[in-house]
Amino acid sequence: MTIIILLLIPLVACGLTTVMRTRQWMEIVHLASAGASLVAALLLAAEVLRQGPVSSINGFLYADHLSALVALLTAFVYLACAPYAVGYLRRDQALLFLAPSDDDLAALSKQRMYYTLTPLFVFCMFLVVVSNNLGVMWIAIEGTTLASIFLVTFYGRPTSLEAAWKYAMIGGVGLSMALFGTVLTYYSAHLVLGGDSLSALNWSVLVQQAPHFDKAVMRLAFILILLGYGTKAGLAPMHTWKPDAYCEAPVPVAALMATAVLNCAIYGLARFYVLTIRCLGTAFASNLLMLFGLLSVAVAVPFILVQRSSRRLLAYSSIDNGGIMVLGLGFGGAFGALAMLLHMTYHSVTKPLLFFTVGNIQQHTGSDSLRKGARGLIHVLPISAPMFLLGALAVTGTPPFSMFQSEFMVLRAGFMGQHVGVSVLLIICVVTIFCGFFHHVAQLVLGPPSGAEREPIDRWKTYPVIGLALLVIVMGFLMPASLYQLVDGAARVLAVPQ
Repeated sequence: MTIIILLLIPLVACGLTTVMRTRQWMEIVHLASAGASLVAALLLAAEVLRQGPVSSINGFLYADHLSALVALLTAFVYLACAPYAVGYLRRDQALLFLAPSDDDLAALSKQRMYYTLTPLFVFCMFLVVVSNNLGVMWIAIEGTTLASIFLVTFYGRPTSLEAAWKYAMIGGVGLSMALFGTVLTYYSAHLVLGGDSLSALNWSVLVQQAPHFDKAVMRLAFILILLGYGTKAGLAPMHTWKPDAYCEAPVPVAALMATAVLNCAIYGLARFYVLTIRCLGTAFASNLLMLFGLLSVAVAVPFILVQRSSRRLLAYSSIDNGGIMVLGLGFGGAFGALAMLLHMTYHSVTKPLLFFTVGNIQQHTGSDSLRKGARGLIHVLPISAPMFLLGALAVTGTPPFSMFQSEFMVLRAGFMGQHVGVSVLLIICVVTIFCGFFHHVAQLVLGPPSGAEREPIDRWKTYPVIGLALLVIVMGFLMPASLYQLVDGAARVLAVPQ
């Protein structure tokens, strides 16, 4: 029942919000949904840790350690974004409509759009990670695209519509390739499994028989899956939709896309990676993953160095970190998988902090420019500005922050796997990205006062920043034993399928 409850919570919240007539009730339902989702995800993780993989509805829904981990990270980001969204949307309402009240139909309609589509967005992400059937998983990933497209168009600007069209067209082509890859996977397995039952696409069934799949078909299937789900993850060269979408979506939505959606896309890719290495061995899939992972990190380097927009800076940071995760998976073995999942976990905690601080800076200055905006923001935003600097140090892998540990583990996995050239190139790219990232952020945050007025503290936008900053600091030194046990179990799913 825990899996079903996890899915029902955001779905019910979506339905309730459509009939709400006041902003306050929408906010209450949204906050309750986010809190309840995290509780359900924690219960699911505890159940998986206690008894191993669990299933429901005759195996239609299935959760192992990997599913439970990604569901928990999704619920965490959802909860982190929920209170911030309250303050962010209220501030937007004041800036855009000038007379904030529940009688303002335009403002209320915008808020209903956000509070209805965001739980639907989260529901689709939960369905991705608990679907045993790979076809249903594809449908759920397509659902995340459909829900988030309308959130990208939230502000109705010409640039918003352009970003949404780019997202829809590139994402649609990518997911079409993922669909063909899923069909080919079924074809490569049907002679072994027999019958036309839907269970023939269940991952828990396929993984047992993967060594007997048609090898030639499985090669083509994995290439299509990598291109398809790689597009959703924003891997280069399929990344071009990402900077525009992150710039135009509301900040909480951009944070969800940069963490939870990225995690779901890599989750889907990882499921097929396991089937492929069971069928073909590690070399074919690992080489492709290393190619696309290193290309993603390398493509991010020049764009970060010359970047003018803080939101685009975070978009290319996500492309970089997605590439690092894929590299960890491609390096292979239990250690590579563990490094990838630890990086996913730490990135899911750190990246929302950066988006929230950038959102506060943008609402205060009226711009997300890194060159024409205010300087010395530490004097007018005494919490958000230094936390932006802290988040920048953490996300670029500066010791002693947790992402330094996971990046170091990815590099270690590369050297252990004798991938010396790839590992050295990764080091060069990561160091260059750190220099460019820190240069931009330091210029924005540090320096003499600009004469602007100090921003009054909004608890809805400030407390999530403080909470995430504390968590980023603590996780650099300590990870709860149960969380590490869950990550380790997920790594074993990827390295040694059961």
